[in-house]
This record gives sequence, C-alpha cells and structure tokens, in this order.
Amino acid sequence: MNKLISKVKIDNENGARKAVIEDLFYDFNRSRVQVYKMNFIRGLFFGFGSVIGGTLVVGTIVWLLSLFVDLPGGVGSFVQYVVDVVKHR
Repeated sequence: MNKLISKVKIDNENGARKAVIEDLFYDFNRSRVQVYKMNFIRGLFFGFGSVIGGTLVVGTIVWLLSLFVDLPGGVGSFVQYVVDVVKHR
C-alpha cells in the first residue's frame, strides 16, 4: 500500500512539473508561427557556426601538420602530401 501511495505522489509531482513547463513555454511562445521562426533562425545560426568552427578546426590541423613536414624517414613527405591535398581542394 505504501508503494502505491509513493507512486501516486511521484506521478502527481511529475505531472505538476510538466504542467509548469508547458505553461512557461506557452507564455513565451503564443503562436506556432513564432516558434517556427525562432527555430528556423536558430537553425541558421547553428549551421553557420558549424561551418565556421569546422573551418577553424581543419585550418588548425593543417597548420599543425605543416610543422611536421621536416621529419625524417618519409613521415615528412607524407605530411607534406596531406597538407598539399587539403590546401588544393
């Protein structure tokens, strides 16, 4: 019986939390059009940021690889080949 009472309390608490979150969401976003606009703009900025971040990461990797071009044993020539391929594509 105590297990059932505990389960009901937890379910009531979770339901109340869900209702509060939904109320907050609908207070800030009254129309679906507004939500769609906000998500569209958010997606544009996410995509733009991903492209800029990826460019910086690839540029940094190419720069770091170019520091290892002078390594002996064929490693340097391989690194130079990789750097050339990345720069020319």
